Amino acid sequence: MIGRFIREWVLPLAIVLGISSYLIYHFTPALSPIGPVCHVIASEGQRWVIALLLFFQFVKVSPHDLRPCRWHLGAMLFQVGLFLALAALTFVVRSENGKIILECALLCFICPTASAAGVITERLGGKISQTVSYLVMINVVSTLLIPMVIPAIKPSESMGFWTYVGHIALRVFPLLILPCLFAWLIRYTTHNLQRWLMRWSHNSFYIWGVGLTLAMVLSTRALVLSRLGAGTIACIVAVSLLCCLVQFLVGRRLGASDTMTSRQALGQKNTGFLIWLGYTYLTPVTSVAGGLYAIWQNLFNSYELYKKERGA
Repeated sequence: MIGRFIREWVLPLAIVLGISSYLIYHFTPALSPIGPVCHVIASEGQRWVIALLLFFQFVKVSPHDLRPCRWHLGAMLFQVGLFLALAALTFVVRSENGKIILECALLCFICPTASAAGVITERLGGKISQTVSYLVMINVVSTLLIPMVIPAIKPSESMGFWTYVGHIALRVFPLLILPCLFAWLIRYTTHNLQRWLMRWSHNSFYIWGVGLTLAMVLSTRALVLSRLGAGTIACIVAVSLLCCLVQFLVGRRLGASDTMTSRQALGQKNTGFLIWLGYTYLTPVTSVAGGLYAIWQNLFNSYELYKKERGA
Protein backbone atom coordinates (compact mmCIF):
# COMPACT_ATOMS: atom_id res chain seq x y z
CA MET A 1 0.00 0.00 0.00
CA ILE A 2 2.77 2.46 0.97
CA GLY A 3 4.88 1.48 -2.05
CA ARG A 4 1.96 2.04 -4.40
CA PHE A 5 1.21 5.42 -2.84
CA ILE A 6 4.82 6.52 -3.34
CA ARG A 7 4.86 5.31 -6.96
CA GLU A 8 1.69 7.22 -7.75
CA TRP A 9 2.49 10.44 -5.90
CA VAL A 10 6.29 10.76 -5.92
CA LEU A 11 6.25 13.60 -8.47
CA PRO A 12 3.59 15.78 -6.74
CA LEU A 13 5.30 15.14 -3.39
CA ALA A 14 8.65 16.21 -4.88
CA ILE A 15 7.09 19.41 -6.25
CA VAL A 16 5.55 20.31 -2.87
CA LEU A 17 8.75 19.41 -0.97
CA GLY A 18 10.97 21.49 -3.26
CA ILE A 19 8.73 24.57 -3.18
CA SER A 20 8.15 24.44 0.59
CA SER A 21 11.85 23.84 1.33
CA TYR A 22 12.87 27.03 -0.46
CA LEU A 23 10.07 29.10 1.07
CA ILE A 24 10.98 27.91 4.57
CA TYR A 25 14.66 28.82 4.43
CA HIS A 26 14.04 32.02 2.43
CA PHE A 27 11.37 33.53 4.69
CA THR A 28 12.75 32.31 8.03
CA PRO A 29 15.26 34.95 9.24
CA ALA A 30 17.26 32.45 11.31
CA LEU A 31 17.78 30.25 8.24
CA SER A 32 18.52 32.99 5.69
CA PRO A 33 22.34 32.68 6.03
CA ILE A 34 22.17 29.13 4.63
CA GLY A 35 20.35 30.33 1.50
CA PRO A 36 23.46 30.60 -0.74
CA VAL A 37 24.67 27.18 0.43
CA CYS A 38 21.28 25.60 -0.30
CA HIS A 39 21.28 27.17 -3.76
CA VAL A 40 24.69 25.67 -4.57
CA ILE A 41 23.60 22.26 -3.24
CA ALA A 42 20.41 22.35 -5.31
CA SER A 43 22.18 23.52 -8.47
CA GLU A 44 25.12 21.12 -8.33
CA GLY A 45 23.02 18.29 -6.92
CA GLN A 46 20.62 18.51 -9.83
CA ARG A 47 23.52 18.20 -12.29
CA TRP A 48 24.66 14.99 -10.59
CA VAL A 49 21.12 13.61 -10.64
CA ILE A 50 20.84 14.38 -14.38
CA ALA A 51 24.13 12.59 -15.03
CA LEU A 52 23.03 9.59 -12.96
CA LEU A 53 19.68 9.33 -14.75
CA LEU A 54 21.39 9.46 -18.14
CA PHE A 55 23.89 6.83 -17.03
CA PHE A 56 21.11 4.35 -16.18
CA GLN A 57 19.40 5.01 -19.50
CA PHE A 58 22.60 4.47 -21.49
CA VAL A 59 23.29 1.27 -19.53
CA LYS A 60 20.07 -0.18 -20.98
CA VAL A 61 20.49 1.22 -24.50
CA SER A 62 22.98 -0.25 -26.97
CA PRO A 63 24.84 2.15 -29.29
CA HIS A 64 23.19 0.27 -32.16
CA ASP A 65 19.76 1.30 -30.83
CA LEU A 66 20.52 5.02 -31.14
CA ARG A 67 19.27 5.84 -34.60
CA PRO A 68 16.86 8.43 -36.00
CA CYS A 69 13.26 7.63 -36.85
CA ARG A 70 10.59 9.52 -38.77
CA TRP A 71 9.05 11.44 -35.87
CA HIS A 72 12.49 12.71 -34.79
CA LEU A 73 12.65 14.90 -37.90
CA GLY A 74 9.15 16.29 -37.37
CA ALA A 75 9.86 17.10 -33.72
CA MET A 76 13.17 18.74 -34.61
CA LEU A 77 11.60 20.92 -37.32
CA PHE A 78 8.80 21.90 -34.94
CA GLN A 79 11.16 22.99 -32.16
CA VAL A 80 13.62 24.80 -34.39
CA GLY A 81 10.95 26.43 -36.55
CA LEU A 82 9.01 27.90 -33.64
CA PHE A 83 12.21 29.02 -31.93
CA LEU A 84 13.31 30.95 -35.03
CA ALA A 85 9.84 32.39 -35.64
CA LEU A 86 9.51 33.67 -32.07
CA ALA A 87 13.05 35.05 -32.16
CA ALA A 88 12.13 37.00 -35.31
CA LEU A 89 9.05 38.42 -33.56
CA THR A 90 11.23 39.92 -30.80
CA PHE A 91 12.54 42.40 -33.39
CA VAL A 92 9.00 43.51 -34.22
CA VAL A 93 7.51 43.81 -30.72
CA ARG A 94 8.45 47.07 -28.99
CA SER A 95 6.90 46.47 -25.58
CA GLU A 96 9.40 45.29 -22.94
CA ASN A 97 6.84 42.95 -21.37
CA GLY A 98 5.99 41.63 -24.83
CA LYS A 99 9.64 40.81 -25.46
CA ILE A 100 9.85 39.02 -22.11
CA ILE A 101 6.84 36.85 -22.99
CA LEU A 102 8.32 36.01 -26.41
CA GLU A 103 11.67 35.14 -24.83
CA CYS A 104 9.89 32.83 -22.37
CA ALA A 105 8.11 31.07 -25.22
CA LEU A 106 11.17 30.63 -27.45
CA LEU A 107 13.11 29.17 -24.52
CA CYS A 108 10.32 26.70 -23.80
CA PHE A 109 10.34 25.50 -27.42
CA ILE A 110 14.09 25.17 -28.02
CA CYS A 111 14.87 23.67 -24.60
CA PRO A 112 16.28 20.12 -25.03
CA THR A 113 14.57 16.97 -23.81
CA ALA A 114 14.88 16.25 -20.09
CA SER A 115 17.23 13.55 -18.85
CA ALA A 116 14.27 11.99 -17.03
CA ALA A 117 12.21 11.69 -20.22
CA GLY A 118 13.50 8.17 -20.78
CA VAL A 119 12.65 7.19 -17.21
CA ILE A 120 9.05 8.38 -17.55
CA THR A 121 8.74 7.02 -21.10
CA GLU A 122 9.81 3.54 -20.03
CA ARG A 123 7.49 3.58 -17.03
CA LEU A 124 4.58 4.53 -19.29
CA GLY A 125 5.40 1.75 -21.75
CA GLY A 126 7.25 3.74 -24.44
CA LYS A 127 10.56 3.10 -26.22
CA ILE A 128 13.51 4.39 -24.23
CA SER A 129 15.94 4.00 -27.17
CA GLN A 130 13.96 6.47 -29.32
CA THR A 131 13.73 8.94 -26.45
CA VAL A 132 17.46 8.81 -25.73
CA SER A 133 18.23 9.14 -29.46
CA TYR A 134 16.17 12.32 -29.70
CA LEU A 135 17.65 13.63 -26.44
CA VAL A 136 21.16 13.39 -27.91
CA MET A 137 20.16 14.96 -31.23
CA ILE A 138 18.23 17.93 -29.80
CA ASN A 139 21.04 18.72 -27.34
CA VAL A 140 23.54 18.92 -30.20
CA VAL A 141 21.20 21.06 -32.33
CA SER A 142 20.38 23.40 -29.43
CA THR A 143 24.03 23.87 -28.55
CA LEU A 144 24.81 25.01 -32.11
CA LEU A 145 21.59 26.94 -32.82
CA ILE A 146 21.15 28.95 -29.62
CA PRO A 147 24.49 30.83 -29.98
CA MET A 148 23.47 31.86 -33.50
CA VAL A 149 20.21 33.45 -32.34
CA ILE A 150 20.62 34.75 -28.79
CA PRO A 151 23.40 37.28 -29.62
CA ALA A 152 20.98 38.90 -32.07
CA ILE A 153 18.26 39.16 -29.40
CA LYS A 154 20.57 40.21 -26.56
CA PRO A 155 23.85 41.47 -28.04
CA SER A 156 26.97 41.15 -25.91
CA GLU A 157 30.28 42.86 -26.69
CA SER A 158 32.20 40.44 -24.51
CA MET A 159 30.92 37.20 -26.08
CA GLY A 160 31.04 36.10 -29.69
CA PHE A 161 29.55 33.03 -31.32
CA TRP A 162 32.19 30.53 -30.24
CA THR A 163 32.19 31.88 -26.68
CA TYR A 164 28.46 31.23 -26.53
CA VAL A 165 28.96 27.75 -27.98
CA GLY A 166 31.68 27.03 -25.43
CA HIS A 167 29.58 28.19 -22.48
CA ILE A 168 26.58 26.13 -23.53
CA ALA A 169 28.63 23.08 -24.57
CA LEU A 170 30.40 23.01 -21.20
CA ARG A 171 26.99 23.03 -19.57
CA VAL A 172 25.52 20.29 -21.78
CA PHE A 173 28.11 17.86 -23.08
CA PRO A 174 29.84 16.71 -19.87
CA LEU A 175 26.42 15.65 -18.57
CA LEU A 176 25.58 14.00 -21.88
CA ILE A 177 28.83 12.38 -23.02
CA LEU A 178 30.48 11.21 -19.81
CA PRO A 179 27.50 9.10 -18.57
CA CYS A 180 27.25 7.65 -22.08
CA LEU A 181 30.92 6.67 -22.29
CA PHE A 182 30.98 5.26 -18.76
CA ALA A 183 27.80 3.21 -19.33
CA TRP A 184 29.05 1.77 -22.61
CA LEU A 185 32.46 1.02 -21.12
CA ILE A 186 30.67 -1.13 -18.52
CA ARG A 187 28.48 -2.70 -21.23
CA TYR A 188 31.47 -3.97 -23.19
CA THR A 189 33.85 -4.84 -20.35
CA THR A 190 31.92 -6.03 -17.27
CA HIS A 191 28.73 -7.81 -18.31
CA ASN A 192 27.81 -8.95 -14.80
CA LEU A 193 27.92 -5.38 -13.50
CA GLN A 194 25.86 -4.20 -16.46
CA ARG A 195 23.17 -6.83 -15.83
CA TRP A 196 23.04 -5.86 -12.15
CA LEU A 197 22.72 -2.18 -13.05
CA MET A 198 19.93 -2.98 -15.51
CA ARG A 199 18.03 -4.84 -12.79
CA TRP A 200 18.54 -1.94 -10.37
CA SER A 201 17.74 0.77 -12.91
CA HIS A 202 14.00 0.73 -12.16
CA ASN A 203 14.89 2.76 -9.07
CA SER A 204 15.94 5.63 -11.33
CA PHE A 205 12.32 6.81 -11.13
CA TYR A 206 12.87 7.63 -7.46
CA ILE A 207 16.21 9.28 -8.25
CA TRP A 208 14.23 11.57 -10.55
CA GLY A 209 12.03 12.41 -7.54
CA VAL A 210 15.14 13.75 -5.80
CA GLY A 211 16.12 15.67 -8.94
CA LEU A 212 12.65 17.17 -9.23
CA THR A 213 12.78 18.33 -5.62
CA LEU A 214 16.05 20.15 -6.32
CA ALA A 215 14.62 21.59 -9.56
CA MET A 216 11.64 22.98 -7.63
CA VAL A 217 13.99 24.67 -5.17
CA LEU A 218 15.71 26.44 -8.09
CA SER A 219 12.41 27.24 -9.81
CA THR A 220 10.84 28.73 -6.68
CA ARG A 221 13.96 30.79 -6.09
CA ALA A 222 13.78 32.18 -9.64
CA LEU A 223 10.13 33.15 -9.16
CA VAL A 224 10.53 34.71 -5.70
CA LEU A 225 13.62 36.73 -6.63
CA SER A 226 12.18 37.93 -9.95
CA ARG A 227 9.95 40.54 -8.23
CA LEU A 228 7.63 40.60 -11.23
CA GLY A 229 4.30 42.37 -11.30
CA ALA A 230 1.12 40.31 -11.06
CA GLY A 231 0.22 40.96 -14.70
CA THR A 232 3.59 39.83 -16.04
CA ILE A 233 3.56 36.74 -13.82
CA ALA A 234 0.08 35.85 -15.07
CA CYS A 235 1.29 36.14 -18.67
CA ILE A 236 4.34 33.95 -18.02
CA VAL A 237 2.13 31.38 -16.25
CA ALA A 238 -0.19 31.29 -19.27
CA VAL A 239 2.64 31.14 -21.83
CA SER A 240 4.55 28.37 -20.03
CA LEU A 241 1.35 26.32 -19.63
CA LEU A 242 0.42 26.83 -23.29
CA CYS A 243 3.92 25.86 -24.48
CA CYS A 244 3.78 22.70 -22.34
CA LEU A 245 0.35 21.66 -23.61
CA VAL A 246 1.21 22.38 -27.25
CA GLN A 247 4.41 20.32 -27.17
CA PHE A 248 2.84 17.32 -25.49
CA LEU A 249 -0.04 17.48 -27.98
CA VAL A 250 2.19 17.90 -31.05
CA GLY A 251 4.47 15.13 -29.80
CA ARG A 252 1.49 12.82 -29.56
CA ARG A 253 0.44 13.68 -33.13
CA LEU A 254 3.93 13.04 -34.50
CA GLY A 255 4.27 9.51 -33.20
CA ALA A 256 2.27 7.38 -35.63
CA SER A 257 2.85 4.02 -33.94
CA ASP A 258 4.20 5.10 -30.55
CA THR A 259 2.55 8.32 -29.39
CA MET A 260 3.75 7.87 -25.80
CA THR A 261 7.44 8.03 -26.74
CA SER A 262 7.20 11.00 -29.10
CA ARG A 263 4.98 12.90 -26.66
CA GLN A 264 7.42 12.57 -23.77
CA ALA A 265 10.48 13.34 -25.89
CA LEU A 266 9.00 16.59 -27.21
CA GLY A 267 7.03 17.69 -24.16
CA GLN A 268 9.36 16.91 -21.28
CA LYS A 269 12.10 19.53 -21.00
CA ASN A 270 15.41 20.01 -19.23
CA THR A 271 14.02 22.91 -17.22
CA GLY A 272 17.23 23.34 -15.24
CA PHE A 273 18.96 24.21 -18.51
CA LEU A 274 16.04 26.49 -19.45
CA ILE A 275 16.34 28.40 -16.15
CA TRP A 276 20.11 28.75 -16.52
CA LEU A 277 19.87 29.86 -20.14
CA GLY A 278 17.25 32.53 -19.44
CA TYR A 279 19.02 33.88 -16.37
CA THR A 280 22.47 33.92 -17.98
CA TYR A 281 21.88 35.13 -21.53
CA LEU A 282 18.40 36.68 -21.82
CA THR A 283 16.25 38.85 -19.56
CA PRO A 284 16.79 37.15 -16.15
CA VAL A 285 13.07 37.02 -15.34
CA THR A 286 12.57 34.61 -18.26
CA SER A 287 14.07 31.92 -16.02
CA VAL A 288 10.70 31.89 -14.22
CA ALA A 289 9.18 30.21 -17.30
CA GLY A 290 11.49 27.24 -16.72
CA GLY A 291 10.29 26.82 -13.16
CA LEU A 292 6.65 26.99 -14.17
CA TYR A 293 7.17 24.59 -17.09
CA ALA A 294 8.71 22.10 -14.66
CA ILE A 295 5.53 22.22 -12.58
CA TRP A 296 3.19 21.76 -15.56
CA GLN A 297 5.11 18.87 -17.14
CA ASN A 298 5.41 16.99 -13.88
CA LEU A 299 1.77 17.45 -12.96
CA PHE A 300 0.94 16.01 -16.37
CA ASN A 301 3.38 13.12 -15.86
CA SER A 302 1.94 12.45 -12.41
CA TYR A 303 -1.54 12.16 -13.91
CA GLU A 304 -0.29 9.80 -16.64
CA LEU A 305 1.54 7.62 -14.11
CA TYR A 306 -1.52 7.57 -11.88
CA LYS A 307 -3.64 6.33 -14.81
CA LYS A 308 -0.98 3.73 -15.64
CA GLU A 309 -0.91 2.40 -12.09
CA ARG A 310 -4.70 2.22 -12.00
CA GLY A 311 -4.81 0.49 -15.37
CA ALA A 312 -6.89 3.27 -16.93
